[in-house]
Order: sequence, then structure tokens, then C-alpha cells
Amino acid sequence: MTNKFMYFIANWKMFGDLKSLNSLTKVINFSKKQKKKRFKLIYCPPFTLLNLFFNRLKKTNIDLGAQNCHHDFNGTAHTGFVNSKMLKNIGAKYVILGHSENRVAGDTDLTINMKIKSSIKNKLKIIFCIGETNFQKKKKLTHKTISKQIRKGLKGVKNLNNILFAYEPVWAIGTGAVPVNKELKKNINYIKGVLRKNFNLKTPKVLYGGSVNPVNVKNLKEINIIDGFLVGGASQNPNKFIDIVKKTFN
Repeated sequence: MTNKFMYFIANWKMFGDLKSLNSLTKVINFSKKQKKKRFKLIYCPPFTLLNLFFNRLKKTNIDLGAQNCHHDFNGTAHTGFVNSKMLKNIGAKYVILGHSENRVAGDTDLTINMKIKSSIKNKLKIIFCIGETNFQKKKKLTHKTISKQIRKGLKGVKNLNNILFAYEPVWAIGTGAVPVNKELKKNINYIKGVLRKNFNLKTPKVLYGGSVNPVNVKNLKEINIIDGFLVGGASQNPNKFIDIVKKTFN
């Protein structure tokens, strides 16, 4: 059981249609029944659902986030992309940046750094994803990889207070595999150490993401330095998402 304040972020990825709005009702009702403010729920649906989610969530204590943005602050000719200013204008409070799926699609540490700066300028809170591949893990390059992603991603960023850090081992995303607790605790401690030492961030918030579900969260919650969870597929089901929150505190 944990008594600390936790974040639960629903990353819907490329999932959801108009009927998906119905799934919010259970989660909203669950959230309203909670007397103690023990957690923050954040939904990050696809761009196509952001406005609909905003209208559904605006009178609740659940926040809205986007899954990515373009780094161009001025909004010039970039067909098919959305920038941070547009996200803020539509009601988003958070944006996921640096997710491994977007890194594979072409995001570099430099472009992620530019996205972070643009998002901060537009007063968005950031969910900054970091993590190693299976190859890097086997070569014992986990800490080196994480350190590089943090240093380059945050280069020149002055205000880190509105950044949540999500440790997502690439090899764990969508695979059902989860790091053993000893390894996970070691890596999260390392991340917090880098942020404290190199960026003077006194109380960094580090979440875990990667195949989180109602079964393995009972084990994951035993790592008391975790500040929450970035949940993928399981968050698309309201019962599973609620169950993850409940089992974190019970």
C-alpha cells in the first residue's frame, strides 16, 4: 500500500472513436467519489478526440493531455502536424514527449528538446519519456542511455517544475515484460539522482510505464520511489484503469 500522491496517465495511442467517450463515465464517477486527493488522472487520447475529451472532462478533476506535438512554435507549413500552441488552445494541460514509438519514427534528442521548450513556452506540462532498448540493456548501457536522453532533452531548459519523467524501458512496452523490482528501483533512483545533481531538481517526479496492468501493479506499487504510472493498452478499458488505481492504494 502507498500513501503518497500518485499520477495515473492514460496513453491511448492510436485508439478511440466517438463511442470511446462512453468509457469516460465510469472513470469520472470513480474520481468524484474519492474524498482524499491522493492521485491525479490524466487522459491522453489521439488528436481527433482532444476537443471531445476536453468538453467531457472540463467539469471534472481529470486533466487532458496530448500524445505529441511539433516543435515549431510559430505554426508554419507543416502539413499533418500540431504544435504546442494549438494543444493549449484546445484545452490540453499536458503533452507526452520523447515516447519511444515517436523516437523510432524520427524524433531525436534535439527535436525533443525543441518540443519541450516550445511546450513550456505555451504553459503545457510535460510527460518526458526516457528508456533503453533491449540491445542497450543487454550491453549494460541503460544508465548511459538514460543520462544522454535527459541531458540532451533538457539542454537549456530553465524551468523543470512542470515536467513529469516517465521511465519506459522500450523492451517492456506492449510486450507484457516488466523489469524486476530491484532493477526498476535502481534505474528510477539513478534518474532521480541525475535530475537532482545535474539539474538541481529537488523533488523530481518519476513515473513507470511499460505493460502496466491490474495484475503487475500490485508488485510495482511496492517500489515506493515510483510517483505514478503511464498506462497504455490497459487504460483503454475503464474497469482496468480504475483497478490499477485501486490496487495501487490497497
